Amino acid sequence: MRSPLMRRLGLATALAFVLAVLGLAPSASADSGPADLTFTTDSATTTPGGTVNLSMTITNNKTYDIWFVHQTIDPTWLTSQRPDLKYSFTGCSLATATGGTSCSGTGPADLGTDYGATIPPGQSRTVTLTLQIAADSGCNGDIGFYSYYYAEFSDSSTTSGGPVYTPETRVLCA
Repeated sequence: MRSPLMRRLGLATALAFVLAVLGLAPSASADSGPADLTFTTDSATTTPGGTVNLSMTITNNKTYDIWFVHQTIDPTWLTSQRPDLKYSFTGCSLATATGGTSCSGTGPADLGTDYGATIPPGQSRTVTLTLQIAADSGCNGDIGFYSYYYAEFSDSSTTSGGPVYTPETRVLCA
C-alpha cells in the first residue's frame, strides 16, 4: 500500500512529465531569449527644465546576426495620468566604436530607433534618448515608459518582446 506522500509525489511527477512533453514546463536554464532589451537612466531625479539620458541596449543572444530592429516607446499609464508633467525626446544617439552618431525616430510616442548596422551574435547596441523636462512642467511626479520591440535575424527568424519598462525619473520641485 502506498502512502499519501508517495501518491502525491507520483501525481506531481506525472504532471511534470506531461508538461515537459507538451513544452509547457518551466525551463531549467536562464535562457533570456533570442534578444534582450534593457533600459538605464543617468539620473533617477531631475527638475523642471532638466534633462535625463535614457539608454536602451539590445543584446543579440542568438547565433545569427540581427538585421533589423523596430521598437515602440510609450508613457506608462501613471505618467499619462499626470497632464502637468511636460516632456519630450529631444535627441537620439547611437553608441559606436568611434563615438556617438545621430539616429532618427525621436518623438513623443513611437520610436523607430536605428541600432546601427548588423548586430553580431553576443554583441549589443545602445541608443541613448535625451528626455527634456519642460521648464513649466509639474513636479513631484514620476515619468516612466514601456517598450515593445521586434527583431529580424539573418536566419530569417524573428522575435518580439515586451513590455519592457524603463526606470522611472522623479521630477522634483527645485
